Amino acid sequence: MTTAGATIQREQAWLRAGLATSIGSLPHTDPREAVALVLERQRGLPAAPSLPNRSGREGMIGQAAWGIPGVDVLPDGSLSVDDLRLDAAATAESVEAVGVDGDPFVALRSFLGAVSGRRGPVKLQLTGPVTLGLALHALGVEARRAFAAAGAAVQARARAMLAAAERAAPLAPLVVFVDEPGLTAAMHPGFPLGPNDTIDLVSSALATIEPRAVTGLHCCAAADWKVVLQAGPQILSLPLGVGAAEHAAVLGGFVEDGGWIAWGAVPTSGPLGSSAVRLWEQLSAAWRDLTAAGCDPVPLRERALVTPACGLAGHDEAQADLVLNLTAQVAQRVSTLARGMRLTVGA
Repeated sequence: MTTAGATIQREQAWLRAGLATSIGSLPHTDPREAVALVLERQRGLPAAPSLPNRSGREGMIGQAAWGIPGVDVLPDGSLSVDDLRLDAAATAESVEAVGVDGDPFVALRSFLGAVSGRRGPVKLQLTGPVTLGLALHALGVEARRAFAAAGAAVQARARAMLAAAERAAPLAPLVVFVDEPGLTAAMHPGFPLGPNDTIDLVSSALATIEPRAVTGLHCCAAADWKVVLQAGPQILSLPLGVGAAEHAAVLGGFVEDGGWIAWGAVPTSGPLGSSAVRLWEQLSAAWRDLTAAGCDPVPLRERALVTPACGLAGHDEAQADLVLNLTAQVAQRVSTLARGMRLTVGA
C-alpha cells in the first residue's frame, strides 16, 4: 500500500465493511419522520435526507443554487436567472452567508438536531459543481461563468454544511458525498467543459471537504470510472450494472490503495420483492466478475459499503422503508462475509 493509501486508512479507521447508508432524497413531507427512518435503518452510518416532496427547493438543483446572487430558486425547485453575468467571488460570499438556512435545508437541520451528541459517523450530501454548472448553463449563463459560479457555490456550501454539522455533533466523524449525475456526460463530445477542467472542478470541491470529512463521489449512471476517480474521492458511490467490470483494473487499484466503494445494490426502479437474497446474489456476481477481471477479492469485499442505487423521492414511504430495509439486509451479509474473510486469513 502506498503512503497515501495508508493515510486514507487511518482517516477512515471507523469505517467498516457492510455499513448501510443511502443516497439523497426520501419521499416524506415530515422531516421528523424521515430522520427517524434513517436513524432506525442506518444505525452505523445514517444519511441526512432531502425531501423534495416537502418543498421543491429541497431538490438537488434548488439546494445547490440557494443563495447565488442573481439566481432565484422558485418553489418548485426550478431556477430563474436574473443576471447572466454570475460572479464567482460574489457567489462564494453570498452562499457561505446563507449556509444551510432557509427552505432547502429543513430536513438537513432536522437531521443535525437529531444526531446532536452522536459519536458514530454520519453522512451528508451536496450537489456537485458539474451538475449545478450544467443547470446554470442551460438557463443561458455562459459556460465559463456558469461553472466558475457553480464551483464557488459548492465549495462555500460545503464549508457551511461542515460547520453546521460540527456544531451539532462535534464528536461525530463526517462523511460527505458530492452527488454528480452530470459526470455521466462529461467525457462526451460537445460537453461545455473540457475533461481536465471538469475533473479539476470536482476535485476542488472534494479538497474543500477532505480536511474535515471523508469524501465520497456519487454518480448515478454509467461513467468513465477511471476519469471519475481522478477527482480523488475516498469513497466511490455507484449503482450496480453501470460498467464496473469494464474498469476492473482501476477499481481494484482504488480499493487496494485504501479507497472504499459504496455499492448501489438495491435498485430504485423496477420490482424489488421482499427478500434480499436476489440482491445479494447480484452484488456477489458483480464481485466475481471483477475478480475474474483481475481484482483482489479481499479488499473488494472488505472495503464495501451498501446503498440504494439512487434517491427515493419518487417512491411512497412504505416503498422507501422497504428499500432501506433491504439495503440493511444486504449490508449485514457484506459485514458477515468480511468478518469471515478476516478470520480465514488469520486477521
